Amino acid sequence: MYHYVEDKAFLKRMRSFCSDLINQLVQQINKDKVMTVEAHLVGSGAKNIESQNASKPIDLDYNIRVISASKIDINNARAVKEYIRKQFNIVLNKNKLPDCNDSKAVLTTKKDNFTDGNKTQFSIDVAIVRTRNGNWERLIHKKTGVVSNDTYCWEITPKSKGLDDKVAKIKNHHLWIDVRDTYLEKKNMYLRRQDFNHPSFNVYIETINEVYSKHFK
Repeated sequence: MYHYVEDKAFLKRMRSFCSDLINQLVQQINKDKVMTVEAHLVGSGAKNIESQNASKPIDLDYNIRVISASKIDINNARAVKEYIRKQFNIVLNKNKLPDCNDSKAVLTTKKDNFTDGNKTQFSIDVAIVRTRNGNWERLIHKKTGVVSNDTYCWEITPKSKGLDDKVAKIKNHHLWIDVRDTYLEKKNMYLRRQDFNHPSFNVYIETINEVYSKHFK
């Protein structure tokens, strides 16, 4: 079952290590002038509610937001993801780390751990996103088993509109403990159901919307 990670020193060290890699990725891409991006730690990691399933590895979720593109058609989802994947591998290799895995919705690093102190394994999940018409859209790679037949597209993240404003209002009314309780409850609910189609960021969005509706609607 999921529980919150209590080792604050380890969490700070893990966030620093992972965020440094992502910052290198942003600098690598922006220096190349193919597109302009920014990165954000999102979901549980950004809000200090990292959870762990027993002693299994921890995933930190980042969004790489594509702001503009000059040498790639931003609507060409395949070209966008392939470019960012290759740039991420350059950064990882420079840091003596193996290539990332390309999954349906994220680029995922191999599991890693510190050689001293807390040896909990962790990895980075990088989603590629953009905003359009006030909604967050996530780049999705639909795999078929035959690479040439795979499709790539931008999909709207359900119920993501106005998320930041909802978070601010919840915090201003000192209701964050409700977010923590609801988030953990949802993570364990999906675990019991063996439902692995709800990444942490989506669970976080569900949690915010549920808490917001309960108190303000």
